[in-house]
Amino acid sequence: MPLHTDRLYEEELQQLRAKILEMGGLVEKQIGDAMVSLVDRNSPLAREVIERDHTVNYLDVTVDETCTRLLALHQPAGRDLRLIMTSLKITTDLERIGDMAQNICERAIELNQEPPLKPYVDLPRMANWAQSMLRDSLDAFVREDTELALQVCQRDDFIDNLTAQLFSEMLSYMAQDPQSVGRATRILFLAKYLERIADHATNIGEMVIYMVKGKSIRHVSPPPTSV
Repeated sequence: MPLHTDRLYEEELQQLRAKILEMGGLVEKQIGDAMVSLVDRNSPLAREVIERDHTVNYLDVTVDETCTRLLALHQPAGRDLRLIMTSLKITTDLERIGDMAQNICERAIELNQEPPLKPYVDLPRMANWAQSMLRDSLDAFVREDTELALQVCQRDDFIDNLTAQLFSEMLSYMAQDPQSVGRATRILFLAKYLERIADHATNIGEMVIYMVKGKSIRHVSPPPTSV
């Protein structure tokens, strides 16, 4: 293969990484803005987040097209092939995280029309944790850092525990006050959306480990202590 073609191919791989980071940065902002729209009862911001989901979807399609072109034109093997396959899976997870942020905003708009059931404490904690997991999983992708990727996978239990705790609390609200059922149910939806965001961040961490090591830790519970 001519040298200029090799250089072009490497540039395309770098552009692929950059596009994934762009998508990841947007999705992380979507999560943050979605939570602000809930806590600050800012429905116009929630609608902005919903509208921006079109950009997330556009980036998803763009990365898919880039990966398809790289596979067709260069027939990569080994580590490059794992990078491209990992990129396809990561963008799927990022697109679904974007969907979760949109869902949060839809519930926030509904909740903002009623008196708050309780101060929002656990949900922002969960959102911050999920954002941190997402940020670290993407850092691990860029740096090919399997230890950081593994740490992301190991942090998923925190979100699961908070979700279970919030579920019990909302059941108590619903049992004590039937008028709280609608609001409590929406809060449980929000917790579930955040739990799913953390799951998708974990998926990205798992794929980074596969990309770098060629080793799959999917469906391994609990996650291994080292890779």
